[in-house]
Amino acid sequence: MLAPTPLTRAILSHGLRVLSRRDPALGRVLKEIGPPPMWNRKPGFPTLLHIILEQQVSLASAQAAFDRLSAAAAPLTPERFLQLDDARLKAIGFSRQKTAYGRHLAQSILEGRCNLTALSRMDDETARAELLKLKGIGPWSADIYLLMALRRPDVWPSGDLALASAAQKVKRLRSRPTPDELDALGEAWRPWRAVAARVLWHYYLSERARKHSSSQRVSASERTGGGGGRR
Repeated sequence: MLAPTPLTRAILSHGLRVLSRRDPALGRVLKEIGPPPMWNRKPGFPTLLHIILEQQVSLASAQAAFDRLSAAAAPLTPERFLQLDDARLKAIGFSRQKTAYGRHLAQSILEGRCNLTALSRMDDETARAELLKLKGIGPWSADIYLLMALRRPDVWPSGDLALASAAQKVKRLRSRPTPDELDALGEAWRPWRAVAARVLWHYYLSERARKHSSSQRVSASERTGGGGGRR
């Protein structure tokens, strides 16, 4: 099978219109908060290494570590990464496990066992299978790379907790869906599941921003003696 056409802003807009007509819940979200960003990343070694850093930590923490790495090894290539010793990588923010993953990735690229450029010509399943051969690249990491770096329109990272949390609220489910339940839910959004994922992430981040803003207003009111009481 041929690789699908990558998402562009025009294709994203088309997918959003289709999903909005097909699913009233997603349509409601789009009406309330507008379309999501593209959230695309440049394909290649740095992005896949960044995704490894994002495993099981906050995005902010991973970004800070990636920024330190980019400053320590500029330009960030497999060769430059392998020049960093354990102590330097630990100071940057790499755990022992992620250090091993990063080195395996770098060595696989240099030895020709991994060709990230070739992934763009593969269909989703083949490209995903190639990524899963790499040590430290599980289903979530492979899906995020396909969705954001290769901009595949129908990739569905069902192991993503933020996606599951947003789906629970948007679809008004009684509990947060498991990965299998999220897979089943996503069937209705084919062939635009990566577009639906962007809508749900957009909702998740918008809700977090709203709650943070509300918390700050309450805190400011408490500091100034506000809140409706008489003085």
